[in-house]
Amino acid sequence: MKTISTELLAEYRQKTFRTSASYRLCNQKEAIHFVNERGFVLFWPSKGITMPSLWNAVAGDRPVPDDHDDPAHVSWSWKDELLDKRVWYYGRILHKRNTIISLQTIPYFYALSPNYGDPEAEINDQYYQGLIPMEAKNIFETLLDKGPLDSITLRREAHLTGSNSNAPFTRALDMLQRDLRVLPVAVSDAGAWHYAFVYDLTHRYHPELPEQSRFITENQARTHLLECYLRSVGAATKKQIRSLFGWTEDQAEKAISKLQQTEFIGQPIQLESSKNPVYCLNELAG
Repeated sequence: MKTISTELLAEYRQKTFRTSASYRLCNQKEAIHFVNERGFVLFWPSKGITMPSLWNAVAGDRPVPDDHDDPAHVSWSWKDELLDKRVWYYGRILHKRNTIISLQTIPYFYALSPNYGDPEAEINDQYYQGLIPMEAKNIFETLLDKGPLDSITLRREAHLTGSNSNAPFTRALDMLQRDLRVLPVAVSDAGAWHYAFVYDLTHRYHPELPEQSRFITENQARTHLLECYLRSVGAATKKQIRSLFGWTEDQAEKAISKLQQTEFIGQPIQLESSKNPVYCLNELAG
C-alpha cells in the first residue's frame, strides 16, 4: 500500500487552511474569496473535525483564546458585518457547528436537505409524521407569519420563553438550520447582551435556492461536496467523511467511487503514524 507522509499533508493544509503566515486573511474581501475557494469552511475550529476555519485562516494554527480582545477576533466582526450582504451562506450546518458555505456550493447542500418543493407545506407534513418537534414547527410558522425576527422576539412570538423551553428552542433552531429551513441574516442590539441573531426562512431569503438545486441529484451533490472537502484537507478516512456529512456507508462509498472513476482520488493509502487508510488526492499520492 502506498504511503503519504504527515509532513507533506501538513504542508498542503497550511496552504488550503491558510494557516501559514504568508497565506493569512487580512480583510473581508480575502475572507469571501477564501470561502469561495474552499466551498465551505467552519467559522471556529472544532475539536475532532479536520477542516479549514475562518478563525484559523486569520489567526493561524492556534486555539481560540478566552481573551476577547485577541486581534484575530476580527473574524467575528467580519462574519457579523457580512451576514446581510448575501456573500455566503452562514448557519449551524455540519456537526451543528457554525459553517460558512459559498453561494456556488450551497445548492449542493440544499439538494440533500428535506426541502423538495413547498417548504411551507412540507413543515406541516413532517410534523404530523413525527419527523420534527412542535418547537421547530412553531419557529418556522412564526417566521413565516411575522417575517425576520431576532432570537429574543422569536422565542416570545413562538411561545417558547419559559425556562423549560430553553433547550427545546435551541434544539429546534439547530435542526431548522441543519435542514436549511432557517438561517441567521443579521445581528440585532437585543437582549441583555445587546447581541442577538436575526433569523429568516431560507427559501424566502434565498428564493433562488430551490430552483438552483432542482436538477442536482443526491449522488451528484455528495460527490461534489466530497470533492470540495478533499480539496481542502488533502486526505481523509472514510470514517471522517461519514462523520462530517452524516452519510451512510453506502452513500459515502458511492461518492468515493465516483471520485475514483474520475481519477481525482485513488485506492486508500496509508498515512504515516496512522493505522487507518485514507483517501488521498492523486496529486498528493504521487
